Amino acid sequence: MPEHHQIDYLELPAADLDPVKLFFTTVFGWSFTDYGPGYTAFDRQGVDGGFYKADKTSKHGEGAALPVIYSKDLEATQAAVIAANGRIEKDVFDFPGGRRFHFLDPGGNEWAVWSDGQPQV
Repeated sequence: MPEHHQIDYLELPAADLDPVKLFFTTVFGWSFTDYGPGYTAFDRQGVDGGFYKADKTSKHGEGAALPVIYSKDLEATQAAVIAANGRIEKDVFDFPGGRRFHFLDPGGNEWAVWSDGQPQV
């Protein structure tokens, strides 16, 4: 149930929806519902959202919002991103409260993954 004045939905562009869906399914286990050829939606990922067909990208350094995903094992998630052909934009670094890295999905959108723990050994 949506909550009053809380972020409820996130939409991002993607020139080709199929590689984006495959990437997020492979790396994060997300599932998608297609709404015609130009839109696909995900839900139950902390916030619901979708990708719409467009030749644009969302990059933090260009003023866009940065979607951030939590991981219990940052290094394993980074390895999965690389294995699924995601591109590391910023390698793992410390920040107040934890560690994170940034990556580009197959559509060219920038995301971050963070963890509050130390590296898994």
